[in-house]
Amino acid sequence: MCTGSRGDHARHDAYARHDAHARHDDPAAATLPRPADGAAVDPVRLEPVDEVVITTLVDNSFDMLLADLGPARRARRASIPPVDAPQYEEGTTTPGLLAEHGFAALVTLHRGETSHTVLFDTGISPDGLSTNLRRLDIDVASIEAVILSHGHFDHTGGLCGLARLYGRSGLPLTLHPAAWTRRRLRIPGAEPMELPTLSRRSLEGEGFSLVERRYPSVLLDGALLITGEIDRTTEFEQGLPGHEAAGADGWRPDPLVLDDQALVVEVRGRGIVVLTGCGHAGAVNICRHALRLCGTSQLCALLGGLHLTGAAFEPIIEPTVSALGELAPELVVPAHCTGWKAQHRLAGALPEAFVPNAVGTSYTLRAA
Repeated sequence: MCTGSRGDHARHDAYARHDAHARHDDPAAATLPRPADGAAVDPVRLEPVDEVVITTLVDNSFDMLLADLGPARRARRASIPPVDAPQYEEGTTTPGLLAEHGFAALVTLHRGETSHTVLFDTGISPDGLSTNLRRLDIDVASIEAVILSHGHFDHTGGLCGLARLYGRSGLPLTLHPAAWTRRRLRIPGAEPMELPTLSRRSLEGEGFSLVERRYPSVLLDGALLITGEIDRTTEFEQGLPGHEAAGADGWRPDPLVLDDQALVVEVRGRGIVVLTGCGHAGAVNICRHALRLCGTSQLCALLGGLHLTGAAFEPIIEPTVSALGELAPELVVPAHCTGWKAQHRLAGALPEAFVPNAVGTSYTLRAA
């Protein structure tokens, strides 16, 4: 199902040097930008699609009154089946869709007479994703693979609920090998908070077919790219402070969240579409890396979590907005962990591109 770029070995050497440096006593080494000089060693040639449809299945908000805007089409009350509600004379009500602190999106590609569908992330709760899939009447049998942006629990929590809804084994699950890492957050003034750790045995028991890749992978007849590890080239995007990983010698700083990766599609004549989960690698790093991998300068759209919320990240909102403005995307949909301050700045700086997200929204981008 997956193929890798012939530049894997060159990228691996750079990462190995970086990781060896980071393992020394200086924790700050883990936030140093990585070398990424010149053009990509071996650009990935994506097969352009005629259309891509991205439907938000899990996000932090749902708004039944939100209007359609540009390529965004919102889920409507009439399209959601009623549920039992004996407190009403009619005995039913429209429940809407579930919102939670997490992210998941369905991605459908159309090229000629061929269509493909994958799921990107699964939200935080066991039943949130599966509930929304049912209420939106999405045929889970159409899902050909699940792709994880990284191993954090707000992106992996719906896997078992999805497996039960899918009802059969063999669904490919593509993830970075570091997604299995035991992790915690150490926030000043608070006790360390350990995060739930993915269980390989459990996921295999649920019937997933695991595909682990560090480097770029091309799926779906060459039309979809999973970036693998992201080159860290900006000075201001330094990962997730206070994030730690368990190793043989105990807990160690892990600000880079190396398993953070994005999904990329090229829309014919309009450039690439980049979909992120949390964007721990940095929104600008991710976009530049994707453009470089694909050998293009044309960014059509950026959607997903950009992780710009909270005191630790507010100082990088301005350089992020400025750099994204230089990339001139047609569409920007900041979701999940982006935060309201960054959303307001993006809306002000990129008014023609910005669209607010909500669970149940579908974005359709067609070839020029």
